[in-house]
Amino acid sequence: MTDEILSQNEIDSLLSAITSGEMDAEELQKEEQEKKVRVYDFKRALRYSKDQIRSVSRIHENYARLLTTFFSSQLRTYINISVASVDQIPYEEFIRSIPQVTVLNIYSVAPLDGRLIMEVNPNIAYAMLDRVLGGKGSSENKVEKFTEIETILISQLFEKAVVNLQEAWSSIVELDPVLEEFEMNPQFLQMVSPNETVVVVSLHTTIGETSGMINICIPHNILEPIISKLSVHYWMQATTNNKDSDAYEKISKNIQDVQIEGKAFLGETDINIQEFLNLNKGDVISLNQSIDHPLTMAINNEAKFYVQPGNYKNKMSVQVLEQIGGNENDE
Repeated sequence: MTDEILSQNEIDSLLSAITSGEMDAEELQKEEQEKKVRVYDFKRALRYSKDQIRSVSRIHENYARLLTTFFSSQLRTYINISVASVDQIPYEEFIRSIPQVTVLNIYSVAPLDGRLIMEVNPNIAYAMLDRVLGGKGSSENKVEKFTEIETILISQLFEKAVVNLQEAWSSIVELDPVLEEFEMNPQFLQMVSPNETVVVVSLHTTIGETSGMINICIPHNILEPIISKLSVHYWMQATTNNKDSDAYEKISKNIQDVQIEGKAFLGETDINIQEFLNLNKGDVISLNQSIDHPLTMAINNEAKFYVQPGNYKNKMSVQVLEQIGGNENDE
């Protein structure tokens, strides 16, 4: 709660109202005491700080971009996946929030304990399956259960996508995710106690004209061993320590060895074919360059500098006078 500073006029008005009886000091004190009481739901215990939730959100923003690229290449259609929200809620509330018939992918994430759940809205799952089978990606949402062949096709698609989950978490921990189960009824899925706090990442997904949600449920026992890494301090420290001096030196050396082509132009002119054929020894061709003006120097066929010709150590050379366009900070 932030303290509000009153002006002198506001203080005088407040004292005047209390003196005249328009306001009751006891009621003001009572209201102030009531404001200090905060409602706390023990069933919705917040086990993660805002900083840690932001780190989880940052990881899954990268994961959403990776999934977008992966599914776009696999399904060969327009795909857009983005993080809609990241919340910490009881596991029971997560189970109640998803449809009774849905697609549930259960992954183990060794070396971490526990398993995470990826719940895919039926609209999205049917659209993916329609694309895999050669359709336009429309969602019928009428099938109550996948056939055995459809189950294999859709599970194979999400089994291949584990590499994206591995890459998204690589900055925190090296995971070895494996798709262990494929379920359609959430009531058969009791992974943790109903009141256990889980982190739910909701990804808004669009496939063609079909849209829906992909929800990722991460139980506390998965995040507990790496909870200290989900902080700004860790990210900043990791960024500082990631500087590779050997790689820096190699890149610098390779840049210095890059060959570029420099040309200084004495001038240009245009002649027709007949004049060119009639050229003889001793003929003079007039250029569009005055001897009082600097020459133009091109780097890789792009004009970069104004220069003047001369000799340096008995070699024909040019001296750079100024840069053409841009500013002195251009490299």
